[in-house]
Amino acid sequence: MKTKIFLLLLLSLYIVNCTLYITLATVRYVSPTGSSTPPYTSWETAADSIMECINISVFGDTIYVANGTYIEKVTMIHGLTMIGAGIDSCIIDTRTISQFSDFNAITMKDECIVEGFHIIVRSSIGGNTGILSIPGPEDSLDFQGKIMNNKISMAGYGISSDNSFLTIKNNIIEDVSYGIDVFGLDTSVLDTIYNNYLFQIKTSGISTALAGRGIIFNNLIEMTSTINQGISTGSSGTSQVYNNFVLDSYVGISVGAVPDQAVCNIVSNNLGYGIWFSEQSIVNNNIVLGVQNGYYLSDGIQNIYFNNAWNCDYGYYNFTPDSTNLEVDPMLVNEDSLDFHLQKYSPMIDAGDPLIFDKDGTRSDIGFYGGPYGESYSYLDLAPRVPVNLNATLDSLTVGITWNKNTEADFNHYNVYRDTTKNFIIDSTNLFVSTDRNNLIDFLPDYLEKIYYKLTAIDNQGNESEPSEEVGFILTSITDNKQTISDYRLYQNYPNPFNPSTKISYRLKERGYVKLYVYDIKGELVSVLVNQTQEAGYYEVDFNVKGQTSNVQSDLASGIYIYQIMVRNEKDIPVFTDMKKMLLIK
Repeated sequence: MKTKIFLLLLLSLYIVNCTLYITLATVRYVSPTGSSTPPYTSWETAADSIMECINISVFGDTIYVANGTYIEKVTMIHGLTMIGAGIDSCIIDTRTISQFSDFNAITMKDECIVEGFHIIVRSSIGGNTGILSIPGPEDSLDFQGKIMNNKISMAGYGISSDNSFLTIKNNIIEDVSYGIDVFGLDTSVLDTIYNNYLFQIKTSGISTALAGRGIIFNNLIEMTSTINQGISTGSSGTSQVYNNFVLDSYVGISVGAVPDQAVCNIVSNNLGYGIWFSEQSIVNNNIVLGVQNGYYLSDGIQNIYFNNAWNCDYGYYNFTPDSTNLEVDPMLVNEDSLDFHLQKYSPMIDAGDPLIFDKDGTRSDIGFYGGPYGESYSYLDLAPRVPVNLNATLDSLTVGITWNKNTEADFNHYNVYRDTTKNFIIDSTNLFVSTDRNNLIDFLPDYLEKIYYKLTAIDNQGNESEPSEEVGFILTSITDNKQTISDYRLYQNYPNPFNPSTKISYRLKERGYVKLYVYDIKGELVSVLVNQTQEAGYYEVDFNVKGQTSNVQSDLASGIYIYQIMVRNEKDIPVFTDMKKMLLIK
């Protein structure tokens, strides 16, 4: 009985303590147009400085900050909530007062909330930090702090958590060396990091250090330099890395020697390694695209299952994968536009770990939207990709045509069209042949003067792609002086309009020095995409308005842009130039 009475007494004291905090809590205001009359409890009497308001605040207070630019360093007290009017118009700008190292634009305790600010520090080089969270007092209530709906620019560290308990969500972090850095001294520290967009990140996107742990999911990370990591986990704390997308890094995701989990992520266009893991790691349901080494085992034996590596130099490096790990076209809706939904007949559907379930209760899909942190959606039945890299040769009256083979799981055959009119429209009257091969031989009659070819790809459901580029010949005589049509060509970008990325393709007749530039409508240089010698053939180049390493301008507005190609042959003589327009819509 005495034990029950003692517990009831403790509970009563706890409730009284919480009630006291709530009773004493005050809503305060900051505005450039306030009259700065303490205690700043209305917009009319608002403080004109954030720190001026914080200095009279107590645990549990909420501070609303109006539109404006505040040039000050902010140090929050324990248990404070600070809410800005939005990242578009509520700005904490420390560029004129910050240092290159050991400077924090906002310092908060792990029981604080920071929301709705655009925080500009100074430089993405050095130890300056946008928001630093440190532990609160030992006798605090220990509720988890929140950093959400903010934008942080030009910092060494975007968000740094020093042994704190945080929820970090819905933030935009740009032009920093380290995006989100979680540091923990023991395994009790756990941060939840999700729905953040990090781009122009130079060194590390999201990292947990030492014993720090993180639940890291639904983040989009675009890196800019060649030596960096998208997501990396600590050496002793266990982290969960789910449903993230990492683009343009050296190491996409690195999970530590403890049993960290990397599940349902997509890593694309990396220079080095897609997912780096050890024998203890749990690595399932991921897709790695266009990476030199897709999955790299640092030590031990292979212990990963139900993954996919596509278009990689080495899909699985330093180990032999089992049959659950695939190397097939994942059939994403549009990777270039960052749409990672699966098409209806993708081999990734219901191909994941059978012990993991999607949100609709079915067996998990492999990829970005699979698993419990994913999304339920309807699979689109799209037409196959347009066939590319057509090459045509003419020997006497025999034409040979080759092209890249389509890789979609539901691909069925090609329709080849031919006509004697340049830029002809395909229809049933000029359908020449259907074939499931990626090459064709055509024997021409001797009376033809010109011949042109196009082809389309057809899937099992009868969906037909848009027509390919056109190739052909002018036949000046029966056996002599054959002239190939369109030996150099610059194609229209795809997709167009686009956001944030598009592909620009071109063809070279012979080896030469190629310059491919992008200009804005005023004629100012935006990006240098190609500036080198290339062999004859077909090329595709990605233009991404986020994180262009060679951009003169790093953040482009919606509008019309011009791309131009210039080619000089090996004698340094100009042989081809062309330009086209494209439309960026944000």
